[in-house]
Amino acid sequence: MEPSLLYGLAAVIFWIHVAVVLFNVFGLVAIPLGAWRGWAFVRVFWWRALHLGLLILVAVQVLLGRVCFLTLWQSGLLRQAGEPASELPMIQRWVTSVIFWPLPLWFFAILYLAVCGYALLLWWLVPPRRTRSAG
Repeated sequence: MEPSLLYGLAAVIFWIHVAVVLFNVFGLVAIPLGAWRGWAFVRVFWWRALHLGLLILVAVQVLLGRVCFLTLWQSGLLRQAGEPASELPMIQRWVTSVIFWPLPLWFFAILYLAVCGYALLLWWLVPPRRTRSAG
């Protein structure tokens, strides 16, 4: 494959990864705030299930000692394009590059598990509601 196509695919995966991270962070803030403010969307079942499912996926991957599959795909494409790629989780790379603190993987494992636990707590404290279908 052409390097430019590989870079393009890697960029698409990167932006999907960014969107997933932003969606997860948004949910962690919007759910308790929305419960307090009475926002109906924070109780939409499919939205909450997707949010919790993504966070559980991240937690399971870290419990298995695996890096996010999106990180692996992006790294593989960049490597095929001839660029050195990192196998580190994207958030760890961001934190390291932004604040220059080389934090160990175990720190991120604890962080991901804590966030997943928080999302499970939100599921219980702000339960989603299934909508009734007409008919």
